[in-house]
Parts: sequence; structure tokens; C-alpha cells
Amino acid sequence: RLANTWRSCGIPENLIDALVRKGPKNLTAVSNNAGVDNFGLGLLLQTGQIKRMISSYVGENKKFEELYLSGQLEVELTPQGTLAERLRAGGAGIPAFYTPTAAGTIIQDGGFPIRFGPNGAMEGEGVIKAHPREAREFNGRNYILEEAITGDFSLIKGWKAD
Repeated sequence: RLANTWRSCGIPENLIDALVRKGPKNLTAVSNNAGVDNFGLGLLLQTGQIKRMISSYVGENKKFEELYLSGQLEVELTPQGTLAERLRAGGAGIPAFYTPTAAGTIIQDGGFPIRFGPNGAMEGEGVIKAHPREAREFNGRNYILEEAITGDFSLIKGWKAD
């Protein structure tokens, strides 16, 4: 569920290939990016194994774009630093934290499409919209509450393991 990738560097390609062969469905992938069309997480997108993608960058994957805009993929875009902190908080047992990032934006207000409906519809059947974030002010600065991310397992590339 969690994948150690940075664009095309450090991708656990053998583990991803094994997942493609094994064929599990409805995966939630958490990575800073969605891979590229024929490599990394892009392979799991091509086979329809990823149901939800939580990432900060998705710009180089045409299949990702096609799946998201047609309502076949749920997407939670998260700023890079917030994504890192959501993962760190999850690992430390902290359920949520406040951040000034995205305060006062559509992310705070909710409604940004996580999943579009058929033909890119923003309303109606199948549409999932992001929930509004709790907001607070600390020392005169606005913050929103972000929930931690935890994973069932993580895919990491390593030269040697025990």
C-alpha cells in the first residue's frame, strides 16, 4: 500500500511486478507520484489494481489522467510536505495534526473531486468529493487538520534485507 518512489528513482520494480502478477484489486497506493505509463505504479494503474491514489505529483502518467478524469480512479492530491508529515504521524501513532498548508483554499472548504462521475461529471452518481477540513487559528495564523496515513504494508527497494 505504501510505495517508496521518487519519480523513477528507487522504485521497487520487482515487488510491483509481483503485485501485477498476483493481481490484488482495490489497492490504495500512497506515493509522492503515480509512476509513469509503463513503469512503477503505472503498471498497477494499467491493470486496474489501484482504486485510490494518494500522492503529491501526478504529471507524467497519461493512464492516471485518463482513469481519474473518467471516474475510474480515486485521487487524493496532497502537498509533498503534508504527505510526508501524514505518513510520519501515522508511523508515530499520531492520528492527525494541524498545518497551515492549504488553509483558506478549496482543500479546507472541501468539494474537490476525489472521484469524478461518468464522463467527468462533478455531480451525481459515483462522485466522491473531499470532506471539509477542520480549521483553527493559532497565534493569528490559520491551520487545517490533516489526518495521518497508515499502511498495511510498504514496498521498498533495498539492496540487502534480512
